Amino acid sequence: MAQPEIVPQLPPTRLPGRGPGWYRGDCHVHSVHSDGELTPAQLAAEARRAGLHFVATTEHNDAHAHAAWTDPAGDDLLVILGEEVTTGTGHWLALGLPPEQVVDWRYRVRDGVVDRHREQVQRAGGLCVAAHPHAPYPSGRFMYPYQGFDVVEVWNGQWASDLPWNADNEAALAEWGRGLAADLHTGRWRPAMGNSDAHLAGQLGVPHTVVRADELSVAALLDGIRAGRSWIAGSAAVDLTVTATAGAATAQIGDRLDTAGGPAEVYVAVRGVPSGAVSLHTDRGTAHRETLSPDGSGEVRWRTTAAEVDFVRVEVRHPSGQMAALTNPIVLG
Repeated sequence: MAQPEIVPQLPPTRLPGRGPGWYRGDCHVHSVHSDGELTPAQLAAEARRAGLHFVATTEHNDAHAHAAWTDPAGDDLLVILGEEVTTGTGHWLALGLPPEQVVDWRYRVRDGVVDRHREQVQRAGGLCVAAHPHAPYPSGRFMYPYQGFDVVEVWNGQWASDLPWNADNEAALAEWGRGLAADLHTGRWRPAMGNSDAHLAGQLGVPHTVVRADELSVAALLDGIRAGRSWIAGSAAVDLTVTATAGAATAQIGDRLDTAGGPAEVYVAVRGVPSGAVSLHTDRGTAHRETLSPDGSGEVRWRTTAAEVDFVRVEVRHPSGQMAALTNPIVLG
């Protein structure tokens, strides 16, 4: 007699009772199921302490951890199933995978097959993220074109435990920022995201991505990340609001502002960065800069027009120059 198929228990794809809002999460996490030092249960406890609403399990070329997150997830932590695809010439994150699916990693740029594997993930509704593009080790530097990938991980925390923002992240941000204007005019720009790439205790959530989503579900979060409705925080102590208005029209991070109503006013509110600096960046470079108060809070208002700039994005830095937060753009016009 045929034995009944054993279907593994898996984390839920939606947490009920959580409607539209901003949700904090870390989408690049490793456990003992690959080369991390913590179990899923220990990572879940760290996620709660870090003030996160969701995490993604992204073991190297493996899916055994998918079912291992079921109990640790509980009813208050959403878990996105994924994988870090560690090819010979760059790593990428496949987020939103079907249970126990493993994406092939055994190739390099010269083999010309990455698009086939990327498209397989995207056809199933998943998200493909170019991971740590300037990582300082063999195979870590991302050598594939960004074209076709959904998101770029411009802030990766693994190699900067003492200094969460380093030269590799600075290079990734500059590269992404330079391409924004051209990408906007082609109609397809790639949002930025930040993750801890946690392998060790104390790394989770430094940094993490804050996503505007219709609900706390895998599908809604992936939609928000894909659309750029997100910003990156160095910790949960940092809070940031960015809006732009033109007449009666209003836009938030990742939106396009209808400027038919006249000039645009950009409003930024920050909390948790004592004596830090807020800077506004456009396709014409750094457009405005103000210093925050010693208590870490402050508001910035800046006026512009769609004739002057194509987009506005925000960076917040500590007095040392370390990044505290950065956003995806609000597009004008």
